[in-house]
Amino acid sequence: MIESIIETQRKYFDDGKTLDVRTRLSYLKALKKAIVANESKIAAALKTDLGKSPSESYMTEIGMVLEDLSCHIKHLKKWAKPKRRRSPLAQFPSKSYILPSPYGNTLIISPWNYPFLLSMQPLVGAIGAGNTAILKPSRASAATSAVMKELIESVFPQGLAACVYGTDGINDEILTYKFDYVFFTGGKDVGKKVYEAASKNLTPVTLELGGKSPVVIDKTAKIDLAAKRVVFGKFLNVGQTCVAPDYVIAHESVADKFVQCLKKYIAKFYPDALGNDSYGKIISARHYDRVKNLIGGSIVCGGDFDDEKRKIEPTVIYPATIDDPAMQEEIFGPVLPVLTYSTEEQLLEIISKHPTPLAFYLFTSKKKTEKRLLPRVAFGGGCVNDTIIHIASTYIPFGGVGGSGIGSYHGAKSFETFSHMKSVLKKSNAIDLPIRYTPYSKGKDKMIRFFMK
Repeated sequence: MIESIIETQRKYFDDGKTLDVRTRLSYLKALKKAIVANESKIAAALKTDLGKSPSESYMTEIGMVLEDLSCHIKHLKKWAKPKRRRSPLAQFPSKSYILPSPYGNTLIISPWNYPFLLSMQPLVGAIGAGNTAILKPSRASAATSAVMKELIESVFPQGLAACVYGTDGINDEILTYKFDYVFFTGGKDVGKKVYEAASKNLTPVTLELGGKSPVVIDKTAKIDLAAKRVVFGKFLNVGQTCVAPDYVIAHESVADKFVQCLKKYIAKFYPDALGNDSYGKIISARHYDRVKNLIGGSIVCGGDFDDEKRKIEPTVIYPATIDDPAMQEEIFGPVLPVLTYSTEEQLLEIISKHPTPLAFYLFTSKKKTEKRLLPRVAFGGGCVNDTIIHIASTYIPFGGVGGSGIGSYHGAKSFETFSHMKSVLKKSNAIDLPIRYTPYSKGKDKMIRFFMK
């Protein structure tokens, strides 16, 4: 089946059917209309898979896809136009430009934690840039995958976009085929396999991975507000967010106050978490057991769980140490270790003991601290005085660095990611300067040096 779809899409692309920008726009508009019409069905699927409330589903998934679609629909014609560039004097007379061109047949592999958002956002970029696309969502979020398959089949011809999922070994099988671009979101272990498979055909990739994203609370931070925003970012989707605050490093002078404020906002936002229908669940028994095993040390808030519902209370560990179970891997669940520091050197040492984070969050009232720390910490993206909201902007790219990923997307960057920027120099036929042709002479050398210095 996969091979047949790939062949259909290859012919569709080779026939030039994706090149017309107006046609691309018509499909993006049709997709937006279909998402709006099926909002309740998408939200119900997300509730089944992850226990998300309709409000959270719209804010963190459906609404963000619609916003990205609106951005593409508004700006696509401009993005797709050739971009004029200066030509060197030595090539007079000529014109230079960059021509955005689609790669061709693309593969998008998406995860289960934000199954709708992390499938549809890259799909928007792929289609907008003029590619065909095969979407391979996670079978762990089976309800949402089924809705997306139905949605894609209602909007796109199979030659342009298709959705496949659900069988054992499908990831391994699909990676044996040649694609022109691969976009993967998920864990590092699978990401390495994707990278290795793509390298066999020298296929370019985007890898959106994860990591232990730190939060720094310095002694000048607005403690109450910082705690409120950390609770929001950490326990959204019960911590199953690639850019969720993974752990906190608070200055020793404010750590106690910060933890008390954490407890206050957890009680306010998630009363009776195990029985709260708006508080989600862990995606599977395997992940649930893994997160439970990370709970240890000095628990000052939460720590209880419900095996039948796969729910874990928002849990705070304080004071945590780098030897605690929760500090040994990316948590990806509702457990928050809080460590302390006294000097910036100590702070940076703690961060450096872990792989490059996908996100970094700094709470401070001092611009000098911001200017000093942001360049010294390697991270994909982040916020000053907030958490996770940088991923909700179509105006700035989102992506990782080092072990947290390769490449970025969102808004205009999605179009760029799925486009090859062809460099073209158009030379005039009216004049042909002789200085580049042999035989060379002192006079020609002098002219060449004049033009090229």
